[in-house]
Amino acid sequence: MRYDDAFANAKYIINGAQFPHRWAEAAAAFRAERGDRARLGLPYGSAGDEWFDLFLPDTEPVGLLVFIHGGYWRAFGPRDFSHLAAGAVALGWACALPAYTLAPRARISDIARQMTRALPVMAAAVAGPVVLTGHSAGGHLSARLGNADVELPGDLGSRIRRIVPISPLSVLRPLMETAMNADLRLDPAEARAESPAFLPRRPGFDAHVWVGGAERPAFLDQARRLGNAWACPVTIDAGRHHFDVIEGLEAPDTPLLRALLA
Repeated sequence: MRYDDAFANAKYIINGAQFPHRWAEAAAAFRAERGDRARLGLPYGSAGDEWFDLFLPDTEPVGLLVFIHGGYWRAFGPRDFSHLAAGAVALGWACALPAYTLAPRARISDIARQMTRALPVMAAAVAGPVVLTGHSAGGHLSARLGNADVELPGDLGSRIRRIVPISPLSVLRPLMETAMNADLRLDPAEARAESPAFLPRRPGFDAHVWVGGAERPAFLDQARRLGNAWACPVTIDAGRHHFDVIEGLEAPDTPLLRALLA
């Protein structure tokens, strides 16, 4: 398929196939370390995949950071990435990581609606400001929550301080020309309707797009297109590739955490 290589990541990263195992180990260790400050499997809907994990700091939370996992909407789950809550928790923030139904059981539009349903439930668990982020497909989903067509209840829109998509997929049409579309089932109408770069940004929050400088050109292009559409900064994190660009979430004093929570 025309764009298969453009969106391939692991084959261009040294020891790329080892990263999922490393993530899962670090995530399990973090959950164990948080003990009763980890609230696991909280429901946001009635489907089996509609739950989130919430990690609380040792003091009253400053606010809530939401991290949405990637995996091309087809792979992984929040418990592969629990350790990415560590930096926010160290700074006194709570961190929520939602699950969603993976393709091919769900289309991207279905997953986006799940995140719209999840967000108010996660935000209700913690007082204060809300910051949204996500990586790759999760970057797409966090960006979709910032589009003007997403209806948010009550004062939730005013609580969202910032959205920082990390290596986001912001224009979906090229994915129609990849083998993974056998699972995604994107058609032209859905690809356009679910592309954050083609939809108006809801006013009222700060935005900042983050991407690794050593990523595939397609991801650099996707990040720039969202930054242009949203008229917001795009940080190119020098030397970082698609799998280690998220490591800045693990420690409190990193440029990525400052972009999110400063």
